[in-house]
Amino acid sequence: MSSLLSIGTSGLLSAQVGLSTTGNNITNAGVAGYSRQVAIQVDSSTRDEGFGFVGSGTEVVAVRRFYDNFLATQLRGAEATQASLEAYSKQIAQVDNLLADPTAGLSPALQDFFNGVQDATSNPASAASRQALLSSAGSLTSRFQGLSARLTEIAAGVNNQIAANVTEINSYAREIANLNNSISGLSTDGKPANDLLDHRDQLVTELNKLVKTTILQGPNNTLTVEMGTGQPLVVGTTAFQLGTSNSPTDVARVTLGYQADNGGFSALPESVFTGGQLGGLLEFRNGALDRAQNSLGQVAAGLAVSFNAQHVLGQDQNGDLGTNFFGPINAYVGRNNRNSMASTADVTAVVTDASALTASDYSVDFDGTNFSVTRKSDGKITQINPFPQTVPQTIDGVDYTITGTPQAKDNFVVRPTYQAASQMNVLIVDRSKIALAAPITTAAPTTNSGNGKITAGTVDAAYLVPGAALTAPLTLTYDKASASFSGFPATQDVTVTVNGTSTVYPAGTASIPYTDGAQISFGGMNFAISGTLADLDKFTVGPNVSGVGDSRNGALLAALQSKNILDGGKATYQTTYAQMVNFVGNKAREAQISNSAADAAVQQATNQQQSVSGVNLDEEAANLLRYQQAYQAAGKVVQMASTLFDTLLNIR
Repeated sequence: MSSLLSIGTSGLLSAQVGLSTTGNNITNAGVAGYSRQVAIQVDSSTRDEGFGFVGSGTEVVAVRRFYDNFLATQLRGAEATQASLEAYSKQIAQVDNLLADPTAGLSPALQDFFNGVQDATSNPASAASRQALLSSAGSLTSRFQGLSARLTEIAAGVNNQIAANVTEINSYAREIANLNNSISGLSTDGKPANDLLDHRDQLVTELNKLVKTTILQGPNNTLTVEMGTGQPLVVGTTAFQLGTSNSPTDVARVTLGYQADNGGFSALPESVFTGGQLGGLLEFRNGALDRAQNSLGQVAAGLAVSFNAQHVLGQDQNGDLGTNFFGPINAYVGRNNRNSMASTADVTAVVTDASALTASDYSVDFDGTNFSVTRKSDGKITQINPFPQTVPQTIDGVDYTITGTPQAKDNFVVRPTYQAASQMNVLIVDRSKIALAAPITTAAPTTNSGNGKITAGTVDAAYLVPGAALTAPLTLTYDKASASFSGFPATQDVTVTVNGTSTVYPAGTASIPYTDGAQISFGGMNFAISGTLADLDKFTVGPNVSGVGDSRNGALLAALQSKNILDGGKATYQTTYAQMVNFVGNKAREAQISNSAADAAVQQATNQQQSVSGVNLDEEAANLLRYQQAYQAAGKVVQMASTLFDTLLNIR
């Protein structure tokens, strides 16, 4: 009787465990990270009764969770990619909306500004047209500043999100380390702590949404969590803490690394932090955001420098040479705070050539003997030669001036265009100072016998060299016998260009051969004489004594709008800006498409993982009935054993 009672009791206990496990599955079906559990039931040992072996009941040897590490790893990877793309997409959408706005973008302001230049050129004596030009110039600089400020705000927001992500990562790392400790203590007898394992796996899943990690199995069911190329985050019961710090060359930019308990900070390469929200934020900041800010600055710096270069070649209403219309563009220079305290080296960089300007950043390094400038976009290195300098050295349209006493390993970061848009400002406030006229005039007297003509003169940068400009009219006289001109300045070389081929005649040359239509240049002044000339025909070149109604320089300023100036003379202001807008728009669209694909990948991986670990309520309901019936049947066995035992006791 006792054997029968023991068998029935074991059945009751096993069914009870089955009911409890099934009930636990049902109640946790909606809990994130919960893995379906099942009671593993086996038969107990049998006894040899002579005529054969008789069973002694059943027992539950374990409660096993359904978990597939491969599927879980696949799901975590898909979720890390999804989180990265989602973070990237949200950020770049802000930039895309900002730059592509037809009313708030840069294109309308550029068009309005050059409309003002054209209107002033058409009416050079009009005070209203000149004032309208200054007004549109102010609006343009405000638009540059506004766009730059908004991009800076987005960058600051990215910094804040990076810091918040680091705080969350540290929290998850500590919790995982604590669970490693708890799980290892409970796993010494070989029985896994299913609920703790599920909790830890869920923390690892949430951690991967912040930064992609690699999970390695450790002793006693512990996990090792690594980032990137093997940088540890959790090792057993130890959690390494991440931190943020200002960039050594830019206080407005945060860097990532290990944070020690004593406050020490050890920077890590940003390539370590891939995937997850953190990876998406860093990819956005280092890619689309930096390029947008640099490209916007390239347009601003290119416009300011090239417009100034032409404006100073003109003449204002007061008869003076033009001055800079826009303020200078100084490159951002970040001195590495790790430079030697003994170093007094200082680097300044000023944008001077719009056509050679790039949107790249540069690293300036001292090796103990020489300074070198490295273009970060392609690694091209240019040495500062000579050093110490006697004059600034121009590299990619930027004048570098290095002073002081450097120390080995001194480092500076130069960003020529990063802050250029925020620096845009109009220097001219007096409308009469707008240099729309040309500083020289040319004329062919009506007394000439031939039909020769002379073009309206223009000047170039050489005209600004002291002593080059004419102080009085110069008369060129044609000698028919020698087919040449005399009367050129005795102190200046004369260049004659015919069909692209130039011939230089040294200063003091008595006569210069005449070629119909040839371009003649000296002292920064350029003109051409054409036609059939008669003996002693004269042509005059001299300073412009009254430029009130002259707009020749204004026409050259207006022509800058459609001139290929930027990107090595391959792009206009508008096309450069349009390329930037197109780049950001394409990246935003790519992110949206990739994000949709990532959503589908996550859903597929989730379905596969849930097919193993997920709770099926229909299946659990069936199990509930099965265990209920088993419990009732085992109860009948116990009842029968009790009845038989009572019968034996009642026999007299």
